[in-house]
Amino acid sequence: MDPILTRCGYRCDLCLAYRPNVEQNPANRQKLSNGWYKYFGFRLPPEAICCDGCMSENPRLIDQTCPVRPCVIEKGLDNCSQCEEYVCAKLTERLVVLEEVRRRLGAEISADDYACFILPYENRKRLDALKES
Repeated sequence: MDPILTRCGYRCDLCLAYRPNVEQNPANRQKLSNGWYKYFGFRLPPEAICCDGCMSENPRLIDQTCPVRPCVIEKGLDNCSQCEEYVCAKLTERLVVLEEVRRRLGAEISADDYACFILPYENRKRLDALKES
């Protein structure tokens, strides 16, 4: 699957909640529910975990209250890296930085957990690279 970058810099193609990934491996819903709780402090019931990605028209989204998507769409941008206000308060709510997750957890993160629960959402590094290019 080709990379699919969201408005805030997450990667749908890497996310276990992305509809094609859920359809390929439905058991990952429970894994994701547990991982999101462990690393980000929120839990969704596994049956609620399925997302079309915010780049889709009229998508089914995990986060119905995301402030970033409507802002980026309203400004006519592809993602936050193109915004003159980068990094704003709306994006700050959604930033994921590995070092901050490690610090909050107080422990190292296994390679599998990083790939499943951090890498898809590690958007600061991605957006910074896009901003610089």
